[in-house]
Amino acid sequence: MPRALILINTEVGAEEEVLDIVRKIEGVQNASLVYGIYDLFVEIEAESIEKLKDVITSKIRKIPKVKSTVTMIVVSTSVKPST
Repeated sequence: MPRALILINTEVGAEEEVLDIVRKIEGVQNASLVYGIYDLFVEIEAESIEKLKDVITSKIRKIPKVKSTVTMIVVSTSVKPST
């Protein structure tokens, strides 16, 4: 399944409000508040690249108080074995 990592900038003070909305979007696997240049880090998964694009462009980017996003499409994943 296609996956993407999304970095989101929000309006000042809107981080938790946007986080609450993002967590309810179908396909969101993880959503975290972060410090630094970006305000949220989101991982999403969809059945196809077209559906992934739809979630990003029609849902996440249209949330009120989202100023900008940076999307990275995952091409490979490596999981560190637990010790």
